[in-house]
Amino acid sequence: MLFLGAVALVLAFSPSTYTRAHRVATARQIYLGAWQVLPWFTALSALVSLVIIRIVLVTAFSYGLSGFALEMVVRVLVLELIPLSAALFVALRAGMAFNTAALEPLAADQSPDAAWRLRRDLVAEVSGNAFAVLTLAMVSSVVVLVLAYLNVYGLSPYGLDDYTRTVGRVFEPAVTVGFAIKTVLFGLAVAVIPAAAILEIQRFGRDSTSTMQPGAVRLLFVLLVIEAGSLAVKYF
Repeated sequence: MLFLGAVALVLAFSPSTYTRAHRVATARQIYLGAWQVLPWFTALSALVSLVIIRIVLVTAFSYGLSGFALEMVVRVLVLELIPLSAALFVALRAGMAFNTAALEPLAADQSPDAAWRLRRDLVAEVSGNAFAVLTLAMVSSVVVLVLAYLNVYGLSPYGLDDYTRTVGRVFEPAVTVGFAIKTVLFGLAVAVIPAAAILEIQRFGRDSTSTMQPGAVRLLFVLLVIEAGSLAVKYF
């Protein structure tokens, strides 16, 4: 997995990779993985987040802790739940559905043309899935921040000073860097692990009794490790 991830990153940042065919394949994968699902994923995230925001606000108000409600919403939703939900969504929709039928014959074929097509498909798949996680997480986070402001202060512009101070206190430099690194790691995990699992099947074969998507358990485990490591660094 580490080797494939390193190869994919080198190819993704190599100018020679982006021929016209590579650009078309990568753009198509980004469209399928991110842009096509962005509106309704954002709407679903907003709906679920709105319910959670109302629960947190009402609970905090009942205990006389309304001053901490906004900070709690930002920490729980924006920093933790939104990136993880975006990664799981892309994994279920795209990462787990890596094109096994198309990739395995290319990996077995040693001709130059097959190697070129494998490079094109691999870079497109990895780039598209990683970009999808980053896009869904960032857009949904912005929407949740807007919903949090509207639920706490309404349409009044006079809460902006207090709101920006609270959000700025949450997103201190170390937390912001950690949030960015965690989201990038989520994207790389979703992009690389299913691809590595399929190439591993091509080399060593697959258990005929297994009905799970390639790399499913491995990917979920890595996502949980990343999330647990992030929480441990921030709060312990």
